[in-house]
Amino acid sequence: MNSPVENIKNEKNQLLKKYIGERFADYEMLFERSQNALLLLDTAGNIVRVNPTFEMLCGYTAKEVITMKLQTFFPLDSLDNVFHHFHKTSLGQLENFDCQLNNKSGAIHDVNITNIPISVDNQIVGVIAVLKDITLLKQKKTEVRKIEEFHRVLTENVLDTIVCTNLLGKIIYISPSCETISGYKADELIGTTFSFIVHEEDWEKAYADRKLSYLGGESIRGKYRIRRKDGNLIWVEALSKPVFDPDTQTIVEVVSVVREITERIKAEEELWSRKKAFRELVEHSPDAVLIAQDKDIIFVNKTGIELLGAANAEEILSKELLYFIHPDYHQEVKERIQTVSNGETVDFRDYKVIRQDGSVFDAEIKGIPTFFNNHYAQHVIIRDITERKKTQELLLNSEKLTIAGQLAAGIAHEVRNPLTAIKGFLQLMERKMEDQTYFGIIESEIDRIELILSELLVLAKPQDVKFESVYLPALIEDIKTLIDTQAIMNNVSIEVVNTNGPITIKGDKNQLKQVFINFLKNAIEAMPNGGSCIIEMKAIGENKVQIFFKDTGDGIPPHILKRMGEPFFTTKENGTGLGIMISKQIIENHHGTVHFWSDKKGTIIEVTLPLQ
Repeated sequence: MNSPVENIKNEKNQLLKKYIGERFADYEMLFERSQNALLLLDTAGNIVRVNPTFEMLCGYTAKEVITMKLQTFFPLDSLDNVFHHFHKTSLGQLENFDCQLNNKSGAIHDVNITNIPISVDNQIVGVIAVLKDITLLKQKKTEVRKIEEFHRVLTENVLDTIVCTNLLGKIIYISPSCETISGYKADELIGTTFSFIVHEEDWEKAYADRKLSYLGGESIRGKYRIRRKDGNLIWVEALSKPVFDPDTQTIVEVVSVVREITERIKAEEELWSRKKAFRELVEHSPDAVLIAQDKDIIFVNKTGIELLGAANAEEILSKELLYFIHPDYHQEVKERIQTVSNGETVDFRDYKVIRQDGSVFDAEIKGIPTFFNNHYAQHVIIRDITERKKTQELLLNSEKLTIAGQLAAGIAHEVRNPLTAIKGFLQLMERKMEDQTYFGIIESEIDRIELILSELLVLAKPQDVKFESVYLPALIEDIKTLIDTQAIMNNVSIEVVNTNGPITIKGDKNQLKQVFINFLKNAIEAMPNGGSCIIEMKAIGENKVQIFFKDTGDGIPPHILKRMGEPFFTTKENGTGLGIMISKQIIENHHGTVHFWSDKKGTIIEVTLPLQ
């Protein structure tokens, strides 16, 4: 005979079977089509029916499951939870909970169970358990939690500051490291906009970068100044990237990584300042500066453009370094280029340099190893030494003149004493001797010796200049009168041209006369077969006059013209080599200049003197 409890259970089972029998079609469709695992349990916890999804989940067939106890499918640490919720459902409550389920193969699944009570005539006759496999979901949640924890640790401990702002620009999150950069704590900045700390002069740029990030949907890097809590300004660099909603693909917020770069900005400014100073130094250097890689010129300063006679830098940058070097020096320059390429500095050396127009000038060149645009290069310095060489020649001539003066004074003094005695005794002998054929020749040679001694004395001790007003046309006419006889004898015509009328200068009349006579004599001697000589006077501006002596001789070769005025240099058989030099010295003492031009059509001597 059954106990009362067993009788109640039997009644409930009968009711459950009756209830299911009446709704068999509905339950059959539910169990067959449901994607969730379903268990039909009686109030005693016995499994009445399962669907195919539960079979797949647990690994047992439906026949096997019905013969098994409910506790077989759950680990020991989940049983209390399973029976607790089953008991509450058997009392009429809907229960939902998570637990683990054992698979036939030993695998454990995370499942979510919803217990639904079945009521018949106000009596709970059974329970439908709906099981969802949430193993993958829990794994993803675990991974998400790990990532979130990693991000939390990263953002809270990284030296850079992480900032999240909404579409209105308000800060919705900022990492604790913001205090190190800005001096503000995170809760002081949350809810504010970036204009709260960004310098007002950088607002426009910050807004423009933010707008560009919205429109382009890409990362934007910007540099801004922010004002710290203590009032100091610092530089920061922000890398901002918009965050999209995965469903709508619209921007929901902007995440920025902010890093302080004050020291880097200072270093960049200092480097830029140094580069600017170096470039200005090179650009405005009085020396020509070229930067070359191997033989190719890749930079030239303004002085270099002018020195090499180019119209612009492109005319030089399109050529090799050797293009501007005289061919006689190419081999040596190649060797020096190789030396500089090996990292050694080569000192100044004299070369002949060719300009764009083909003219050649003297220069000294130095090569220094350097870097240009992060590549090895050669820093080439070129100096025009034409004037220096002229100065050296002038100094050399001056030294010659000084020595010549000292020598001339000694010679003149020593020679004049015996010459006076010889001349006196010669005159006595001339009176006594009847045959005087050779006395004239001897006297003319003695006179020539005295002339040379006079010129030597002028060289040794220049005469004091006695400045006075000199009417230039009258002076020229006097000289023409004096020299006319010699000119006529040599079939030379002398013409005076004055285009400016009265011209008065200030100078020593005798010395100027000496100079002009010397120039005219040279002109006549340059025309042994006759010709013409023109003396032209022309005022230049308000304070200068030019006197030209133009002849129609054969001209002076360039190599001789270059040496005109050197002490003791002469092409005349009986010349002393002092006439032109002394003439130039006299003109320079009058604050004037002398220039010579010559070709096959004749020679022009230009004398420039200041007007009174």
